Amino acid sequence: MAGKTVVIGGGTGFIGQHLERLLLNRGYVVHIVSRTPKPHTKQISWESVRAAGLPENTSSVVNLAGQNILDLKRQWTRAFRDLVWNSRIDTTTTLRKAIEAANGSVKSFTIMSGVGIYECDQNVHDESAHVKDFDFLSKMCIELERVSKLPSELNCRNIIIRSGVVLGREGGMIKQLHLPFSLGLGGVMGSGKQMLPWIHVSDLTKLILFGIENDQVKGIFNGVAPQQTTNAEFTKAFAGALNRPAFIPMPESILKIMFQGRHVMVTTGPKVKPERAISLGFDYAYPDIDLACRSLYEPSTEPKF
Repeated sequence: MAGKTVVIGGGTGFIGQHLERLLLNRGYVVHIVSRTPKPHTKQISWESVRAAGLPENTSSVVNLAGQNILDLKRQWTRAFRDLVWNSRIDTTTTLRKAIEAANGSVKSFTIMSGVGIYECDQNVHDESAHVKDFDFLSKMCIELERVSKLPSELNCRNIIIRSGVVLGREGGMIKQLHLPFSLGLGGVMGSGKQMLPWIHVSDLTKLILFGIENDQVKGIFNGVAPQQTTNAEFTKAFAGALNRPAFIPMPESILKIMFQGRHVMVTTGPKVKPERAISLGFDYAYPDIDLACRSLYEPSTEPKF
């Protein structure tokens, strides 16, 4: 294991920082691809990857790069949608081409897609579910997965993780919700009946590592917890972890104003099952929402690697 090298695209973000710590603790050499690499670190630029390829001895590549879709500081304009799209499609294409140029030395390529690829109907979607483009997010996920595909003769395992909402105190949805909930101003979004596919950040990074280290892992994986949870159930668990009430709902009309065309991402949600992770014996540290939310504020419950 020692001496293996992993390249993480977008590794300076919330999930990337967790993954880097996990890999370093497991004895990996980690290089981060960033728009603004820091000097005197193992960070490299996207321009460097395009010009010179991957670092020597790269054995696995993971792409986590992507503009935050729910950044409320940005209007849902055509220009912003293009930025969201290109930040994922272009970086994935860059890394795929670099892997192809490495002529078989890279053993796995993991990308982060999303459960937004699934329709919000009554079906429970496992990895075998038929997908089609029905909105911006599903179209982007389908294209992202398409451009990640490598020629079979390279013997590099393509791993696609369709992630749900990632729970971690330092980023994502929890970072946005912490202040209002801690002040007792939290509540359900919309009806509260909509599904909220989720995964703890520690389980997501463990799932990425699981793919890197197991030769039988390839193809599509639903990166969600095994427990199917509604927005109302999440709200109750998160408020409980903070020991605060959560009686102030946010109606869909307000969410439409806040999120503009993105409001459907928080007012609707598909039912998703992680069939392949379960079948391969992946061990979730946080399989239920109450435990996951409590862990965010009880350091003793964090898993040790």
